[in-house]
Amino acid sequence: MFTGIIEEIGVLKEVKKGAQSAMLTIQGSVIFDDLGIGDSVAVNGVCLTAAGLSSHTFRADVMHETLNRSGLGKLHPGDFVNLERAMAADGRFGGHIVSGHIDGIGTITSVQRDDNAIWYTIAAEGRILRYIVEKGSIALDGISLTVASVNNTGFRISAIPHTVKSTILSHRKAGDIVNLENDLVGKYLEKFLLPVQDKPQSGGITREFLAKSGY
Repeated sequence: MFTGIIEEIGVLKEVKKGAQSAMLTIQGSVIFDDLGIGDSVAVNGVCLTAAGLSSHTFRADVMHETLNRSGLGKLHPGDFVNLERAMAADGRFGGHIVSGHIDGIGTITSVQRDDNAIWYTIAAEGRILRYIVEKGSIALDGISLTVASVNNTGFRISAIPHTVKSTILSHRKAGDIVNLENDLVGKYLEKFLLPVQDKPQSGGITREFLAKSGY
C-alpha cells in the first residue's frame, strides 16, 4: 500500500525485454535507506517487487498484464521515474490510499501555467473517467492529486511548484502518457451494489434504501 507522496525521482538505467515481459533496472538514492529484496516499490505508480539489489539500483520484473495496463512498456533507459516505498505502519498518511494497481493510461493534452500553479489536462477512457469525481483523489504516475474538474473526455488537476519539482511532472508535456489509478472507494462501492442490482436480496443494501436514508 502506498500514499501517493513521491519520495524521489529515479532513473531507468536498463530495460531487458522478453517476449511479453520486461526486467527494469532503476537507480535512486533515498529509497535505498532500508530497501530489501522482496520489498514493494511504486514506479510511476506501478507496484513492483525489488527482485535484486546493487549499489543504489534495484531490478524488478514486469509481467505482461502490467505492461498492457500501464505506460512502463514505453519507458527507455535514461527516463526519469517517480519512486515511493510501501507505506510504513507508523508513517504519516499524507496522500490517499494508493494500491499501485494501475487502472489504465491517460494522455496529457495540455500543460498551462497559472501564477504559482500548473494545470494538467488529461484525456482518458470512459471506463476510467466513471470513477473520477471533482475534488476527489487520483493517482497520476503514482502522485496523489486532487481532481479540479472532470467531463466526459478527461479531467484536470492543478499542481503546486513543490509537487512539480519533486516529481516527474516537471518533465511532462502535452502528448505524454501517464499511469492512472482511480480511488479505491468508488470501485468497491460499485462492486458491493452491483450484485444487489442484478439479483435483489431481502435485507441487503439497495439504492432505494440508501436514498431513503439520505445518501
